[in-house]
Amino acid sequence: MRIAVLGAGAWGTALAISFARRHAVALWARDPEKAMCMQTARENSRYLPGHAFPASLEPTGDFEAATAGAELLLLAAPLAGLRSALQSLRDAHISAPFLWVCKGLEKGSGLLPHQVVDEVLGRRACGVLTGPSFADEVARELPTAVTIASDDAAFALRCAESLHGPRLRIYASDDVIGAEVGGAVKNVMAIATGVCDGLGLGMNARAALLTRGLHEITRFGKALGGRADTFMGLTGMGDLFLTCTGDLSRNRRVGLLLATGKPLAQITRELGHVAEGVPAAHEVQRRAAALGVAMPITDWVCAVLDGTVTPIQGVSALMERNIGFEDK
Repeated sequence: MRIAVLGAGAWGTALAISFARRHAVALWARDPEKAMCMQTARENSRYLPGHAFPASLEPTGDFEAATAGAELLLLAAPLAGLRSALQSLRDAHISAPFLWVCKGLEKGSGLLPHQVVDEVLGRRACGVLTGPSFADEVARELPTAVTIASDDAAFALRCAESLHGPRLRIYASDDVIGAEVGGAVKNVMAIATGVCDGLGLGMNARAALLTRGLHEITRFGKALGGRADTFMGLTGMGDLFLTCTGDLSRNRRVGLLLATGKPLAQITRELGHVAEGVPAAHEVQRRAAALGVAMPITDWVCAVLDGTVTPIQGVSALMERNIGFEDK
């Protein structure tokens, strides 16, 4: 299969490396100079250094060349760039099926990625690739399991069968909403867990945050139309646990640095990568409020991000909430 990966950040590069072990892959970078550097070095020295490109991976800065003859496209832009990437496909009259890998809710609109796709392109053969995965580990061929979710279950299964490899196991799902909500809100919970760990509040507190965080994700996801069982799988509980506890997590790192008292603007500047939980937190909060869904951890994260409470004040407010039944 010929695959075009559109976006040469860490995650797009890692997937391009993984898929190029079995397919012909073009890795498109928006910056022609960056593409040229990758062609020369045969690695992505900026975002994923130390991982050599397979011979069948061809980096390029030419959009037309990257997409020509592609049987599958992988949109690997951050969520903030998804709409413009889709518009590029529309304007170039590219009709190949595609997957997106971004997570979150679009800033301003609060839309999930599949809703952005529907707005720009309408119904197409497409889906989301998501689940518990760090780019560095995928590029190193460490065992990983992820999910492709699509409204077209047969398309999801075909993609999973084509893209899976010896160290990258891919499952299929037809619950796009559940898969996307899990991927979006777990980043918010990772910020909360990072704050908790940064304050040295202990493993009991982390376990409570993870458990109640999963409850929050499930409650919100079901209100949007996701299925409860999806949140017990890779795109829900699996992604939550990895992002909240793994040291490679950008969102967890944001929380750890917030706990030290660093301002958010400085943290995001120093991070050098997109932490999707930062813009997602307020969009989740707004959509949850409109649905009448209680999201106390998300509310706390938003208050800490805004600087209206200190991290420890937020923890105290969470602990002092009215007592009720656990399943509510």
